This record gives sequence, C-alpha cells and structure tokens, in this order.
Amino acid sequence: MTDIRRPRAAAPRTAGRATAAALALTGLLAVSACSSGSKPARQATDPAVTAEPAALSPSATIPPSPSPGAASSGAVVPLTPDVTSRLDAAIQRVMSQASVPGVSVGIITPGGTYQKSFGVADKTAGTPMDPGLLGRIGSETKTFTATAVLQLVDQGKVSLDDPISQYVDGVPGGAGITVRQLGEMRSGLFPYSSDPDFVNTLINDPNRVFTPDQLLAYGYKHPAVFPPGAQFQYNNSNYILLGKLIENVGRKPADDLLKDQVFTPASLGRTSFPVDGTMPVPYAHGYTDQTPNGDLQDATNWNPSWAWTAGAAISTLADLESWAKTVATGTLLSPATQAQRLKTLPTGDPGVTYGFGLFDNNGWIGHNGSMPGYESVAVYMPETQSTLVMLLNTDALYQGSEPSSLFANEITKIISPKNVYSIPPATAAPSAPGSASGSPSHPATNSPSTVRT
Repeated sequence: MTDIRRPRAAAPRTAGRATAAALALTGLLAVSACSSGSKPARQATDPAVTAEPAALSPSATIPPSPSPGAASSGAVVPLTPDVTSRLDAAIQRVMSQASVPGVSVGIITPGGTYQKSFGVADKTAGTPMDPGLLGRIGSETKTFTATAVLQLVDQGKVSLDDPISQYVDGVPGGAGITVRQLGEMRSGLFPYSSDPDFVNTLINDPNRVFTPDQLLAYGYKHPAVFPPGAQFQYNNSNYILLGKLIENVGRKPADDLLKDQVFTPASLGRTSFPVDGTMPVPYAHGYTDQTPNGDLQDATNWNPSWAWTAGAAISTLADLESWAKTVATGTLLSPATQAQRLKTLPTGDPGVTYGFGLFDNNGWIGHNGSMPGYESVAVYMPETQSTLVMLLNTDALYQGSEPSSLFANEITKIISPKNVYSIPPATAAPSAPGSASGSPSHPATNSPSTVRT
C-alpha cells in the first residue's frame, strides 16, 4: 500500500501489524511484520488531525474482528437475498463509521456474484461511485512486478537464487541478497519510504518526480536492518529493485514491459502503469489526510513516481476481479514457477504468511494496496473458487485501521466465517535502533515518519 504518514506530536498512531491472525499488499498490501514496529500515531489533540465525524459515538465503534488463528477451511456462503442485504448493511456501516466517501465491492463465488458501489466518487460534484471507475491501487502493483520477474524465471533469464548484484549494480551488500529474498520481503535493506528526508520531501511536494535510483538512495544511506533472509520486513525498496531488474533484463521501460508481459496477456484492458500524475478517465477522486497540516485534500493527480513498481498502478474493479484469480492460480506462469510464488513464509503473525509478491490472509490469497487518496484489496480463495475485490477513494485511517481492511474483515465475516480477512491495528511498540519492520498495509518504523505502499 502506499501512503504518507507524518510524525504526530504526541501519542503515537499505531502502524498496525499487517495482519493479526490472518493477513497485504500488500499492502495491500497486507501482511504483518515479524517484529511489531510502530509508526508515530496521530493524537486527537494534534492540530493536524482531521476531526472525528460528529455522527460517530463510542457505541458506533466498529468491533474488533475475532482472532481466527490458523486458516480453517470452510465454504463461502451462497449470496442469497438475506446475505446480500447483510453485506449492504455492513458496507454502509463501515462507510459511515470510517467516513469513507465511496467504495466499490465485487464478490464472485460459485453461489452467486455481488457487485455494488456506495457513496460518491467526487465529493464536490456529488458524482456517485461506480464499479467502472478507475482508481490507484497501491501495492497491488507488486503482484504485477513479481509476475514479470517470475516470467523471466520461466524464460531462463533470471534465477530466484541469483544475487541481485547480477542484475542491478550498486546495491549495498547486493552479492548476498537474492532475487527471492527481495520478492519475499526478506532482503534486510532499509526501506527508502521510511527515510525522514524522503517523507518530508514527498509530503511537501507530492507532485515531485522521483527516479528509481533517487528512491533507492534514500534507503542506501542507512545500514542494513538485518542479515538477508533473517526475517520478514515489508519494504518498498525491494520492489523498486525488482522493477530495475525487469527493465535491465527485459530491455524495456517498466510501463511497456508490464503492459506487454502482464496486462495484455491477462486481459487487463483498463489497467495501466502511469508515467505521470494524470488519471485516465473516468476515475474516482481520491481523498487523503496525509498532508503537511493534516487537512483532507484531493490527491487524485499527485505524482505516483515515488512508488514506481512498488505501487503506482491504476485499475478498475473488473480488472482486479480477473487478476485476483490469475495471480492466485498462476495463469501466466509455469506450474513450477507458480509454486515458488505460493511458497509463503511466516511474517510473525499466526495465520499470516507472505510469498513472492502476495500474501495468504487466512486462506485469502492476494494483496492490498494504498496510495494517498485510494485503497484496494484483491484476493482469491482457491479452495472455494471465490474472489473478493474492493476499491475505495480514501486512505484516511479509522482508529488506526485501514478502511479497506475494515471492509474486508466485515465482508468475510459474512461470506466466509471460517476464513476471516483480518489486519488489526497493532499496539505501539518500541523497535530496535535502525529497525524498520512492517507490513503490506502497515509498514512500521522507529524513524519519525514512514511511507507505505
């Protein structure tokens, strides 16, 4: 996921562990880190904090989801009129409580389909949200980048156990970091998006254009967080490096390569990788409070170059519905290479594992994403042949939680009660000096500020 979180004056705003018993990316992209780092939290008295909506009251608080533990198999319930009515009510409840302007939700199961939009796509004009509108999808982008890398593996041009130094120059310790460790978020590199200078630069000039090398340089200023392979750490630097790999080996710019190798063969006709801040039409406006003073702003056309192959893509609900199944079942890859992608490893949270650019959140496989103004979830449960996708036009947290995670949690409680998508906020915890652990939806760091995709 991709968003900017400024340090707050007092009580830290928790960075939310990527997924308490389930997991993202993910975040989107998300999944939780091995050690629950925390990022500075927003305090109610902070002048940069957006006031809580007057309609909210303690009695209206979204209840925490149960901790399901390890994924337990179970069917997805048929989408009967009673179930769809419950889904409508749950989605509208989360919208009201979390002050979400608009959301589109798609569910595809053997027992029926559900595709609805709620709220508005443009708060000024009052334009209704619509399933056909485009939005930024944040760390869902990592699933595209990972697929392009794995296609090179299938072509014999890359080996997952090769050092990244074989494909990209100038990586500190690159001779000891494998392509696999980058994809699995186990490189140990310091995340550029946790560097305070980077965050301050981006927050004060969201239209700035960054090159991939400029992004990586912010992380290279810091020593490694841990030895390669030692633990899980959600890290956008890993996927900028994989973006450079696919460009160097594929001999094409990332936008052309992703279009030719991923979007077109996967029939993702409305998915794109932007080269500037322009949104294709028609689109939903995106609203963020990740601004210098904490005011809610329209972030629709902010330049996404800072997220590049870690989070810059744009898509629609229908394309993500198709892609969620494609990435989980490996349509674009050989069975052997898809098996490598699905070889998920522990993240430090029970029931939550991360593979090569995707997570397993209590049986739901895929990723989530967040960019200033936008969030997404795109997951597929192979056991039940079911898909859950959503796009929403805000990334403003509610009580420390991603709104996309709240929606996914409430929806899966209804449709797959034995497989509940869960990414609860983490309690603030000190982290070791120089550490920067986190998750697809909530990367955390002990640095004064952090950015996530």
